[in-house]
Amino acid sequence: MGEREDIRREAGEIVAVYRRPFREQKRRDPREVVSVYRQRDPREVVETYRRSAPGLFGGRKLDWTPAPAVWRPLLARRRKRNGLRRFLVCLAALAGLAAAAQMLPEPRIPDFPDFEVPVPSKETEITIPDWPVGLGARVTVSREHGGQMTAQEVYRQVNPSVVTVLAGLGGNSMSVGTGVIFTEDGYLVTNHHVIEGGQDCSVLLDSGYRLTACYVAGDAENDLAVLKIPPGELEDLGALPTAQFGDSDLLSVGDPVYAIGNPLGWELRGTLTDGIVSAINRDVEVDGRTMNLIQTNAALNSGNSGGPLINAYGQVVGINVIKMRSDHSTVEGLGFAIPSARMERIVNDLLEWGALQPEPRLGITVRSLATVLEDGRRGLLVEEVSAGTAAERAGVRTGDYVLAADGEALSSTDDLFRIRRRLHVGDQLELTLWRNGEIFEVQLFLEEAV
Repeated sequence: MGEREDIRREAGEIVAVYRRPFREQKRRDPREVVSVYRQRDPREVVETYRRSAPGLFGGRKLDWTPAPAVWRPLLARRRKRNGLRRFLVCLAALAGLAAAAQMLPEPRIPDFPDFEVPVPSKETEITIPDWPVGLGARVTVSREHGGQMTAQEVYRQVNPSVVTVLAGLGGNSMSVGTGVIFTEDGYLVTNHHVIEGGQDCSVLLDSGYRLTACYVAGDAENDLAVLKIPPGELEDLGALPTAQFGDSDLLSVGDPVYAIGNPLGWELRGTLTDGIVSAINRDVEVDGRTMNLIQTNAALNSGNSGGPLINAYGQVVGINVIKMRSDHSTVEGLGFAIPSARMERIVNDLLEWGALQPEPRLGITVRSLATVLEDGRRGLLVEEVSAGTAAERAGVRTGDYVLAADGEALSSTDDLFRIRRRLHVGDQLELTLWRNGEIFEVQLFLEEAV
């Protein structure tokens, strides 16, 4: 959904040049296609619906009385003269329009930071000046939240931490997307495809400042990347506003959500749209890989990539990544975001190691929902223990119930997956088990990756 644009400079001004492909290939496969949004024509298209008018003057029909016969010849001559006059007036108007059309200037982008109309780039290597990893920065997702906010309150709280990301692709092309600041010293997250092929990068703050950004690390498979604004760029600004991140695992279908971003480029930066959570844990195939995403009907367009999906408490619960389109039918209200619960693990791995680390294998298969036990406790039934795994070595048996992991009570497998996401190979995990009325704890030494 990141825009790529191409320009030419004329008389010291930035002149937008829009190009349409010479020939668009027809797809034989009528199935809908989910992919990174790429506009063939950056101009907006407005569909106009027309119907027969119900009648003039608010629908009232007027009763026209025919003229007397004596007046008809005179009226006929007058109609002929009026018809000729109308014809000459229309002809003159058309001539004027044709002359004016030749004098119309080309569309011009307002005088703002240098900006370019996107063109496809074949380069995927990122050569943006880098920033070292392993400096202790982290993004934190909280399961706590305050009271529900109005749309105005959400916008006032989150928008200052939303930036426009401009990645130079070489020559006169640039990729445009959105990003979210998560530390006061200038770390921010965006989509990998926004900066893919980038040679340099800058960000526009809500306040209007344009700052240079460095590349920390990225993961193309999960379409996430981390950027850092160097300290020298912040000397006159001090601490940057940051977004609060909430847990996407707490979302339910129907919850209200908001999106902030730069649809179609920086000219509409800071645009707020709203909607609901349409689906959670939606598996979507994107460019040959499957991504597990949040589905929303909040309007997302080219340029929204990397921007925040926000819950009713003003917390970022997703990073907007794609919208669905079809070459064969109109598709509206089908946008998708990377869940914050998944993003937390990826971004923190990128910050610490510069690459996503594999999740550890526990070695147990449990029932999806917790069972209420004899003493009123709730636990996940262990249905299978894999041989040679951490669970078997720790003494976990089939028929046990897992009451808690790492000290946190479990009500579903989602809770167990959430805890596992923050662990790595080499870590230890404490499980609280219930077996025949007895409660005890075991330690899993996680030595194997999923």
